[in-house]
Amino acid sequence: MKLTKLLPALALVAASHSAHAAYQLNVSIALSPQDPIAQSMENAKQAIEERSEGELTIQIFPNSQLGSDEDVIEQIRSGANIAILVDAGRLSEYQPELGILSAPYLVEDHRDYGQITTSPLYLNWVEGLAEKSGLRLLNYNWFQGSRQMLTQSEVNTPEDLNGVRVRTINSPVWVKTIEAMGATPTPLPWSEVYSALQLGSIDGAEAQLTAAEGQNLHEVITHVALTNHIHLMTGIATSEQWYQALPDELRSILDEELLNAGDAASQATADAQDSVRERMEAAGVTFSEVDMQVFRDRVGSVYEELGYDQYRDQLLSGE
Repeated sequence: MKLTKLLPALALVAASHSAHAAYQLNVSIALSPQDPIAQSMENAKQAIEERSEGELTIQIFPNSQLGSDEDVIEQIRSGANIAILVDAGRLSEYQPELGILSAPYLVEDHRDYGQITTSPLYLNWVEGLAEKSGLRLLNYNWFQGSRQMLTQSEVNTPEDLNGVRVRTINSPVWVKTIEAMGATPTPLPWSEVYSALQLGSIDGAEAQLTAAEGQNLHEVITHVALTNHIHLMTGIATSEQWYQALPDELRSILDEELLNAGDAASQATADAQDSVRERMEAAGVTFSEVDMQVFRDRVGSVYEELGYDQYRDQLLSGE
């Protein structure tokens, strides 16, 4: 990362940290302030500050104000008092097995992740991540919505995606998933998707409806194919160094309130799907129901290529 990009983010963190005598956590999210996730985060901020009597304060930076996810993660690994809402695909660079949590068609319903994230196998990966990379994954219960294909032309089958440049997240499991579905994966920061679609440098994106509406993507796409290829569950990762330096009481407050907020955000996100679709349809976007089994059959190779097939049954059985 260039120094000129890093300095503004560090300046924000340094300024906010110096304004308080106790502990502060700066939370980076890529979503807009109107997203159900961001609103639940604000509720968690209030609860944490009240319970800690101001000893632990939270500052939230929506719309990737602290930089791209990759840049923020590097700051966290350096010990900065920052947390990020992130999917496991990005964390797989440091703990490869975690990538399965972002694998296609892993679960039928986002609530199935509750069994996965209490399994001994998952908990062992979390500790491995902290030890190897300095990243502490606090929880993984923030449902952002089911991922759909947002395009300029109608998509009903994988063949309809041939040659279509689709923006996705820059991690192996996401790239391989979109490729297996038939499209040409094009990793880009989320903040650049609107302009890339507007300029024609990409032909589509895969995203959840609430996030798409938050970025006004209905203005630059015409079709949504309801592939539901990934139920996007995310978690909050922070610096292991910073986390372990917290007094036990503050650590407990942070863990409990963020976990509660994740559950509330997930329910709010699930409840918002239908109304978001209605607004996007009113704006002229056409929605297509597809045969998900056709796409499901195409992505089975992703598990084999990344070595995830050996973990799937264990996670879903809670072992």
